Amino acid sequence: MADEHQPQAVRELLTPKQVARAIGVSSASLKRWCDKGIIASVRTAGGHRRLPMNGVISFIRQTGHALVRPEALGLPATIGLGNTVQSYSLAQFRSALEIGDEDQARGVLFNLYLAGHTLCDIADKIIAATFHAIGEGWAQGHTEIYQERRAIEIAIRCIFELRQVLPPPAPSAPHAIGATTEGDPYTLPTTLIELVLREAGWRADSYGPNHPFETLARAIQQSKPRLLWLSVSTIPSVDDFLTRYATLYETATAAGVAIVVGGRALTTEIRSQMTYAAYCDKFRHLVSYAASLTQAHADGQAQADE
Repeated sequence: MADEHQPQAVRELLTPKQVARAIGVSSASLKRWCDKGIIASVRTAGGHRRLPMNGVISFIRQTGHALVRPEALGLPATIGLGNTVQSYSLAQFRSALEIGDEDQARGVLFNLYLAGHTLCDIADKIIAATFHAIGEGWAQGHTEIYQERRAIEIAIRCIFELRQVLPPPAPSAPHAIGATTEGDPYTLPTTLIELVLREAGWRADSYGPNHPFETLARAIQQSKPRLLWLSVSTIPSVDDFLTRYATLYETATAAGVAIVVGGRALTTEIRSQMTYAAYCDKFRHLVSYAASLTQAHADGQAQADE
């Protein structure tokens, strides 16, 4: 028997009936909007109309339309009913993670996104801020290790679901890859970076944690990205890190790849011994830098087409 407390899965393709029920309109009205292109729709092999979840979410964000039955979309029933003030949402999200309430955590993030907040802002002001507070609680003995680890797992699942509702990047979009370095097991930061870059229109792929520098060099040569991000939360040996990073930087430079670094382990002293394209301690800084590369990418494509 299914656990009634288990979170529902976000659905990728929806029937017109499901969407009409979710936003409280008639099926006839919904079909008319589809015919006019107001809401994106596709046809199955059998000719049945289906609505991509990301198109429905985009419609709700752009129009401010009420979401009266979110469960019809596979979302928690509390979505659309929550407070979307960031200060309140921050406290609510932290509380949800500390007690392991995944539905409430998802609801907070989706409410903010549906209300028009960017995922970049949500990452900086809600998710990152919450884990900073949880980390301080752990350091002071107020939070158990299992609570922190459980919170990370919940947050990663929520991030994956948010990624599902983003429109797919264009095939011509600039490519970015990223990871954490060897000895760094922290998955959350690099997963968030992938999310905010995808929102910014990049083909971004997080390779996960604990990567030797040598394999990242091979990834550069094989994937040929425009950008490589490194999330550095812990450094087992500073001297080894700096030596091997310098070699990776040479490989990236030769391939025309910009390296962006960030993470709490990169102190001012360590950064002073490194060369990189950008250091970002906030997701908004990364998105701003990526935007400058996107413009350069677009200008290059325009020149190639002339």
